[in-house]
Amino acid sequence: MADPAMSVTPYWELTFDADGDPVGRQRDRLLAGVAERRVRDLIVFAHGWNNDRSGATRLYDRFLAPFPRLAPAARVGYVGVLWPAMRFSDEPIPDLPRAVAAEAPGRPVLDKDTRHALLETFPGRAILVDQIARLLEQQPPEEAELEEFGRLVRLLVEVVAPGPQELFAADTVAEGVPQSEPEMFAGSSAAACEEFAQALAELEASGGRRDFRLPNPWDGAHELLRQATYYAMKRRAGTVGERGLGRVVGQLAKATPDVRVHLVGHSFGARLVSFALRGLPEGVRSVKSVTLLQGAFSHYAFAARLPHDPRAGGVLQGQQNRIDGPLVCCHSRHDTALGTIYPLASRMAGDSRSVVTGLDLSRALGEKWGAMGCGGVRAVPGTRAYTLAKALTVKPPASGCVNVDASAVVRRGGPPAGAHSDILHEELARLVLAAGRVR
Repeated sequence: MADPAMSVTPYWELTFDADGDPVGRQRDRLLAGVAERRVRDLIVFAHGWNNDRSGATRLYDRFLAPFPRLAPAARVGYVGVLWPAMRFSDEPIPDLPRAVAAEAPGRPVLDKDTRHALLETFPGRAILVDQIARLLEQQPPEEAELEEFGRLVRLLVEVVAPGPQELFAADTVAEGVPQSEPEMFAGSSAAACEEFAQALAELEASGGRRDFRLPNPWDGAHELLRQATYYAMKRRAGTVGERGLGRVVGQLAKATPDVRVHLVGHSFGARLVSFALRGLPEGVRSVKSVTLLQGAFSHYAFAARLPHDPRAGGVLQGQQNRIDGPLVCCHSRHDTALGTIYPLASRMAGDSRSVVTGLDLSRALGEKWGAMGCGGVRAVPGTRAYTLAKALTVKPPASGCVNVDASAVVRRGGPPAGAHSDILHEELARLVLAAGRVR
């Protein structure tokens, strides 16, 4: 049954735990309900980082609201995927109430909402969270304390055996071996904090905020914690996508063979729905479109070969061929979370160690370490490219990858995330319907 608080009906929720296992009987209700309501097209939306169910459902409520008006004759059903991810509370989401997207009083102190989110996301690690919070509050000047901070952060986000999550963090595979260890953990934590602090200072300056003091490395420490947490969410998104959502879509195809599934994901939710393709049972062709909104994973994830390393390829290479329709990747140059901070975190201890900032940083790191939501799908032959306005006027391709520059509408938000969460636009809803040929 539909949630009475939602703007669309029929609407079902589908909740997964961190290992990709469905929670409760929601899956059974979805499988039965799609058949009973004679749904023809099923829109399945996966959120990115989010603190709780209320934040995710408000996002779904707002994003899905235009669909009934845009496709009045279609028999459409809707699914909101809920999975255990978190968002730092100093990242306001445009168009959502402050109660959902509250701002922290200031960086780098760990505010109570973020501390609570960490405890919920990493259960059993309260002592580590307290130690991390204490260091952020005290900001001791010794470099050794920054190194200790990095050690604590690594302990916080590491996988506790047994569990499958360590298998789902990679973006690329070299000679059959997943490349999953985050680069930012491989070197000096103090150097990483200083580099993050410099990048944040440049982002704030580009937004009109000028501070003539040297960047505070503890600002960078806060960002190191944020990025390490997001690395854990990235790993979890792959797990939930392949082991959870992919299997449910396969079960749905068996129960209702005629249903047309359209996967939509924001941020790490884009990674989740992409990994769902890898989890589809053999022969299932019910996924008719995939739309990635500001996808927070490598732009080479679908590539057979990486331009800078012919021995390596994307971890999802060829998975776009599991779609009986197009894979549409929306990107925006205003997404500083993915345009600057993401490639810096991905590379951090890599092969170009000198500090670069501003536009130079984006140019130097973006090609090798960039994300889907900043520059689109890369190194996949035949990929088409449109502006959002053009994409809404042309007939979508029947298959393959399509990059859509959504910078004209995805443009609001301050540092450090920029426009990363600015997705509540009717134009993007229209794009989902166009990609899936929902009429």
